[in-house]
Amino acid sequence: MTQELNDGLPAREAALALLDAALSRRGGLDEAATTNAFRALEPRERAFARALAMAALRRLGPVDRALAAKLSKEPPPRVRNLLRLGATQAFFLDVPAFAAVATSVELAGANKASRPFKGLVNAVLRGLLRDGAPADDPSALVPPWLFARWTGAWGQDDARALAAVVAEEPATDLSLKPGTDVAALAEALEAEVLPGDTLRTRRRGDVAGWPEFEAGSWWVQDAAAAIPARLLDVKPGETAVDLCAAPGGKTLQLAAAGAEVVAVDRSAARLKRVSENLARMGLKAEVVAADGSTWADERTFDAVLLDAPCSATGTFRRHPDVLWAARPGDVASLAAVQSALLDSAAKRTAPGGRLVYCVCSLEPEEGEAQVEAFLTRHPEFSLAPITAGEGGAPPASLTARGTLRLLPHHREGGQDGFFAARFVKAA
Repeated sequence: MTQELNDGLPAREAALALLDAALSRRGGLDEAATTNAFRALEPRERAFARALAMAALRRLGPVDRALAAKLSKEPPPRVRNLLRLGATQAFFLDVPAFAAVATSVELAGANKASRPFKGLVNAVLRGLLRDGAPADDPSALVPPWLFARWTGAWGQDDARALAAVVAEEPATDLSLKPGTDVAALAEALEAEVLPGDTLRTRRRGDVAGWPEFEAGSWWVQDAAAAIPARLLDVKPGETAVDLCAAPGGKTLQLAAAGAEVVAVDRSAARLKRVSENLARMGLKAEVVAADGSTWADERTFDAVLLDAPCSATGTFRRHPDVLWAARPGDVASLAAVQSALLDSAAKRTAPGGRLVYCVCSLEPEEGEAQVEAFLTRHPEFSLAPITAGEGGAPPASLTARGTLRLLPHHREGGQDGFFAARFVKAA
């Protein structure tokens, strides 16, 4: 093996660790990227390792389908993941086929558990190369049970269209602090301006070094995730509470609009990031570590925002691992949590006040079904229909009921999958 290939082994070993962590537990990839071993890599090695692991997760379904035709029995996990990474490099990244095979074989030999499978790794990858790249089938990009759910909920055409987004690497969306020169910042970041004045840029690298970051002019927030807070239309001096606040994008929106904001989250550790972002943006909010469903505070608010814990299947553009970590039982178990939080949000909404409920989920049980159940339990609330284009939402995302079902393919270039509904409490 050439020295050039040997130089790439640490990055590929790191990608192997990221992939294993991502498929072993929810949120595992992000945790693995904070380890000392990963941070010890050179910046370009870290970038390649993450890009390789993410590409493997985006193409996991088609690659596994191709591997199934080559494997007579299941190999050890390390070997399976080496094959996944090798195939991903050869078919979906700008890596020469010989390098994809050679480095995978070398990594197999570098570990006692996978050493006996060096020949298998070599033979399987070479066999895949002879067959050519896996067929372009959007339904293969997600687990079969989940694609079946989406087909049942949204129909075959929409299910295929939103699944196709899995393979696309997303741009970075930014929300702006009021008063920011939108045109000037868009030019500096080589960004396009989306409805609602979200900026979308294909710029890469550490965002902390981007123009106007230190000045507190913007924060990272997906275009779809920025819509729910806008639906509250808070005015300066109004009171608002964000009941599940971390990581804080919606809290920043409410505070930037001039509201007196309380940011509540059960994770004190995650609230540190909220406080840091508030400080960088020069904004203020009361930060409270508490469970939003049982928070012992009798105050009521003009505006209540509940971005509830959910299966997060709508976040697959930036977190493709959620598709493979999700389990069929997750939706039902989380629906009970969402109901409890909605009941808590109801009592914290002042008479005449507004409540916006949202989830970054593509599952109707966590969205549309919650709305109908909430209105049955709380006759003092009525649905306040959202209008076409409100909050910067794509027209296709508006439902006949006046709620938003933001599917990833509704916006050119993609967006997170979200559901949002707005209620008003009787005065």
